[in-house]
Amino acid sequence: MKPSPLENYNLLLKEGSLLPDSRQLKLMKLIDSLFYQFKAYLEKIERPWLKKLFFLNSSFDSVEIPKSVYIYGGVGVGKTMIMDLFVKSMKDKVARFHFQELMRDVHIHLHNLREEDGRFGDKLISKVIESLTKGKKVICLDELEIRDIADAMIAGSLFKNIFDRGIVIVATSNRHPNDLYKDGLQREKFLPFIKLISSKTDIFLLDAKRDYRLGRIIGDTVYVTPYDSNAKALLDSFWDRLTDSAEPKKDFLSVNGRKIIIPATAHKVARFDFLDLCDKPLGSSDYFAIAEQFSAVIVDGIPKLGPEKRDIARRFVVLIDALYENRTILICSGDTQPEEIYEGDDWKFEFQRTVSRLMEMQASDYIGKFS
Repeated sequence: MKPSPLENYNLLLKEGSLLPDSRQLKLMKLIDSLFYQFKAYLEKIERPWLKKLFFLNSSFDSVEIPKSVYIYGGVGVGKTMIMDLFVKSMKDKVARFHFQELMRDVHIHLHNLREEDGRFGDKLISKVIESLTKGKKVICLDELEIRDIADAMIAGSLFKNIFDRGIVIVATSNRHPNDLYKDGLQREKFLPFIKLISSKTDIFLLDAKRDYRLGRIIGDTVYVTPYDSNAKALLDSFWDRLTDSAEPKKDFLSVNGRKIIIPATAHKVARFDFLDLCDKPLGSSDYFAIAEQFSAVIVDGIPKLGPEKRDIARRFVVLIDALYENRTILICSGDTQPEEIYEGDDWKFEFQRTVSRLMEMQASDYIGKFS
């Protein structure tokens, strides 16, 4: 028999891979209980003499369905790690998705089905769920976040169909359900989704005091120069340590109706080439959205900037201000030291402050505040 999630967690503690944390332990006990409840649930619904009953009763009223779990809290506190311990114990019984990838696939499937059928409704949503989950009775959703109106408008129908199928959800998010899609367009139409999630899940706040992943880089040089193949390899290693070697995915943020492309992201870490950030028409609201969304930002290839690059230098100043004021970790590589980046005079005063902040953001005590 596969070890339970709590058994795997205790093994990590014993190995020294994790530090003791009372809130994590409390959540692990809840997840462990769900694991055993779900095993019992599967044994019941997989008995041949019950299958006919379920075809007659699609809501599964005759079998007690384990309650789903919604985990929320800040970045780096262990939400995804704990969910993945559950996935590890469940083996092939679970379908695991990053939420944004799931929603992308849902929209693609719905588009294809509408072209075939010409209609939209719960039947199409049901077909999509069947196709994506492949009959699994538990779904794990990492980083649940509603970013735009297209997702908001189908979330209620999607999750209602999931719950009606007797599927159990384990979800992680940075936000309490009440704060999802906050201030979004036509949010009143999204409120039934919040009510559904609140009634169908145990909502657990994981409020650990440290960002465990950021602790992995304390004491390391996080501004690397010169910008060369060695610098790239070093920034690659930072990515691996902060994301548990996750495959980088392209994503976007929606800011004032515009999409800001994130070239590479995983586990609340984003990575950009310098020109992706500062040689494009981005403004303060864009940089603050990035700073608020991610716990760490990795930037490759900060060049020397002459007076003719004053607009790029100005954006860089605004970017650093946003990251600093949101206490976002910055890891970067550059052609030169911070005090030598900008050679112009018109932004000299502002850039002195930027240099000062860049220097502070390299310090162990700056990073240590969040780890």
